[in-house]
Amino acid sequence: MSTNKLINGVNGQFTDWSQVNWKQARKIVRNLRQRIFRARKLGQWKQLRRLQKLLSRSRANILLSVRQITQVNDGKKTPGVDKEVINTPGQRVKLVNEWNMPLAKPTKRVYIPKSNGKKRPLGIPTVRDRVAQAVVKNVLEPEWETQFEEHSYGFRPGRSCLDAIAQAFLRLQGGRDTWVLDADIKGFFDNVAHESILTMIGTFPNKELIKEWLKAGFIDLGKLNPTETGTPQGGVISPLLANIGLHGLEKYIKTTNPKLGIIRYADDFIVTARDRETLEQVLILIKQWLSQRNLEISTEKTRVVHIKDGFNFLGFNLRQYNGKLLIKPQKEKVLDFCKKVGDTLSRMKTHTQEDVILELNPLLRGFANYYRGVVSKETFSYIKNRVNVYLWRWATRRHPNKPKKWVRKRYYSSFQGNNWTFMCKGTDRKGKEKFFILYDISSTPIVRHIKVKGNSSPDDPSLRNYWFKRATEYGKKYWSLGSKYEAIAKRQKWKCPVCGDNLFNGESIETHHIVPVAQGGSDDAENLQHLHAPCHKQVHSKSKKTGLK
Repeated sequence: MSTNKLINGVNGQFTDWSQVNWKQARKIVRNLRQRIFRARKLGQWKQLRRLQKLLSRSRANILLSVRQITQVNDGKKTPGVDKEVINTPGQRVKLVNEWNMPLAKPTKRVYIPKSNGKKRPLGIPTVRDRVAQAVVKNVLEPEWETQFEEHSYGFRPGRSCLDAIAQAFLRLQGGRDTWVLDADIKGFFDNVAHESILTMIGTFPNKELIKEWLKAGFIDLGKLNPTETGTPQGGVISPLLANIGLHGLEKYIKTTNPKLGIIRYADDFIVTARDRETLEQVLILIKQWLSQRNLEISTEKTRVVHIKDGFNFLGFNLRQYNGKLLIKPQKEKVLDFCKKVGDTLSRMKTHTQEDVILELNPLLRGFANYYRGVVSKETFSYIKNRVNVYLWRWATRRHPNKPKKWVRKRYYSSFQGNNWTFMCKGTDRKGKEKFFILYDISSTPIVRHIKVKGNSSPDDPSLRNYWFKRATEYGKKYWSLGSKYEAIAKRQKWKCPVCGDNLFNGESIETHHIVPVAQGGSDDAENLQHLHAPCHKQVHSKSKKTGLK
């Protein structure tokens, strides 16, 4: 595919990041990923390796990887050991023009707190290593999407925690299975044997580069530490390598007993059965299988439990009540969320009410969207009450000398029958009056999640319609049914007009005014379109360069 169809440049060079043709770039990468998927499925090894080499050198793959690492991912502003951050269009252009696969550098060791008070170590690669890992991931992932087991849900395209929970419901509902092995692998990311991963990927063209990343070590407090085992948490390709390292576990368990159920989300998995004895025997076999990969089960966190006693999995609590299986948000996660809201308000003591609403609404909606597919109504009401207590304290502390009635009138109004709605008046960009209203989490409707079908993968070209319909259904839950924003998404056929990819590809979504507000553009649906955040920036960058303010 000609470079000129991707960028405006001469001899493969270009100078303007806003001129990248993202539709064409995505089309090239999607097409090559699907061809890799098909070649591996058909056992066409020569074709497979040829296509993988082609994609690893593809300018489209490099462009999309630079975009992913420097514009989309959460760690885009976090430097590695070389302290380099690439966050301007000019820096991205320079990186692409000079691109060569870099020599692996050690990761930067950082620690993040865990809920149990301990700290989880992360290894942050350099930004160039992260881009390279994104390039290689695009090459390796579609091959393995043909191989991964049906009930492996973690860190795979088109799959999520909700699919794993839906499968757990299918196994445990109606007394089908009543005993659960809730397993935990001790320090998986730090201990998995490199050779087990490298053996699995076989003759993959970028195998030596992956080996370099695994062996690069990490720098902690200025000291270089070698890594003889493990794959660093924080690396773009690490979740994929983790899945490869644990591939075969489901098949192995099923070989011992085909009636067992196994549900795996990366290194977190459960096994279900009709009796306790079977699971105790299976646990011995699992320990043997893991030991071959330099891994072991955590005895403190692994247990065999009856469904009547319940267990936690991926932030949910699964338990049988009077013969009926109910899945609810995990209590600890709910309390942690409430604490997060309280902490947020504590650091916003001097902020305006409008700022508080704009800060809390995404948190509340995010929590609600994650748990709206299970029995969460009671939880949502509890959170609403806790948040109301936090907000009342926030409001009264701001005005210690004012009577409570004055505070109520100042910060609360009547909205949709609720006289205690935390809301305020403000103005939009045109100066028109606008209301800012706190999202009522208790009003979130319960919408059951539909589990992904079997071994379905977005890289399978024969399932294009299936994945389009699935993304459309997700969009209907994201925006209120019949709302202006849902109508806009429908008009766009649930795709971003700039890059042509599905709106729900993992990137943030922003709503753009086609005719700018400064030029008299309205907030009517006809003047709005949904764009991915990087695409939105690109549109405005083009407008500035053409003088369209």
